[in-house]
Amino acid sequence: MTSQIKTAEDKPETGIPTTMQAVVYRGINDLRLETVPVPVIGPGELLVKIVSCGVCGTDLKKIFTGSHSAPRIFGHEMAGTVAQAGAGVTNFALGDRVMVFHHIPCGTCYYCRKNTPAQCAQYKKVGATAGFEPSGGGFSQYIRVSDWIVANRGVVRIPDGVPFEQAAFMEPVNTVLKGVKHLNLATDDTVLVIGQGPIGILLAALSQRTGARVFTSDLYPERHAIAAKFGLHNSINAGTEDVVARVKAETEGRGADAVVLAVGANSLIKTAMSAVRPGGRVMLFAQTQHTEAVFDPGQVCMDEKSLIGSYSAAAALLDEVIELVFDGYTKGFDLTQLISHRFSLDQAMKAIEIASHPTASSMKIMIEPVLGTGAGRGGK
Repeated sequence: MTSQIKTAEDKPETGIPTTMQAVVYRGINDLRLETVPVPVIGPGELLVKIVSCGVCGTDLKKIFTGSHSAPRIFGHEMAGTVAQAGAGVTNFALGDRVMVFHHIPCGTCYYCRKNTPAQCAQYKKVGATAGFEPSGGGFSQYIRVSDWIVANRGVVRIPDGVPFEQAAFMEPVNTVLKGVKHLNLATDDTVLVIGQGPIGILLAALSQRTGARVFTSDLYPERHAIAAKFGLHNSINAGTEDVVARVKAETEGRGADAVVLAVGANSLIKTAMSAVRPGGRVMLFAQTQHTEAVFDPGQVCMDEKSLIGSYSAAAALLDEVIELVFDGYTKGFDLTQLISHRFSLDQAMKAIEIASHPTASSMKIMIEPVLGTGAGRGGK
């Protein structure tokens, strides 16, 4: 990964720079901090100045697998302020604090009608960009938000008192809530969530809110300590305990009613299938690349265990997510507790490197241009 840093000049008539810094994907494992033009917006669009953007596991997979063509600017868990509004925009004003979704489904196609909006053709069309092929663009100073995103509740105003960092969790919380609802949990269910990174903790916390009893599994005690801040106290140390045996011991030998795999290791599918009871559900939440995996098909057929998946967000859940993230901030659901590192834009490559190699001390990594030059730091 290489770096090119140049100085942007402001447009004197608007205060908006003509150029900006952005992390540009140039090919597999090739990211460069470059000076690029600030996007020009059209009617119905917004220019948003990025304040905070989370590094997502899907960003990392795109960077390291070459699944997407270059050049692009990734980053989609983003929040910032409205810097410019295009003609016809009446519901947002300069300076408004907002979070931005980079996908919005059409709501009327076959897949939307069948409640699988992530498969909608319009949803697959990214509506936020910092330049090049639209890819979110949050790893930059400014993004252009397309008119259909603005017009269809893809931009959400952040209430006063709610930090940008909390708001940046709106998109991942939406994806998690969608998955939890897909599990259709009952209050007498037992759930096992394998993996206690930020997404795993969110999956466990929202599963527990249904009334289900939740067990969490991870190799790192430090992560279980963070999970405990969200009321998750049934922890299993996967480095010292037999996860399957523990879950069965807690369920009269049956196994969990539902198991969620919140890590991308395909080898753990067998563990998940062994930990779930006959007739139970195993959800793959982190398997976001097409590949092959090994599991016992007899468990699906004869044991009637369901293997299901959940991917990306659902616009229909927006109001519930707004309540969870915004109202929840003042009611103990402080998602900034999941943040372990914050880096300025010129330290973005270091941020992505840390996010790519998780350790006991690394959780959610944020890229925040407003931190200023060289302002990378860990912790809160």
